Amino acid sequence: MLDRDFKATRPNEKWVTDITYIWTAEGWLYLATMIDLYSRRVVGWSTGESLETSLCLRALSMALGHRQKIK
Repeated sequence: MLDRDFKATRPNEKWVTDITYIWTAEGWLYLATMIDLYSRRVVGWSTGESLETSLCLRALSMALGHRQKIK
């Protein structure tokens, strides 16, 4: 739990996530993002036509796949 402490001292220490929805000509598009609080960069994202658990899991999978090990 972050307890409203959004400062990170190193990469991959704290990630946050959010889900939003965007109206398109084809209907609603859901977007899940994961952000590294150290760099403030999006480290994973996923889009989908429905708001299901798999949407967030795909964003997490992308973030974990792109994560660089700290030396």
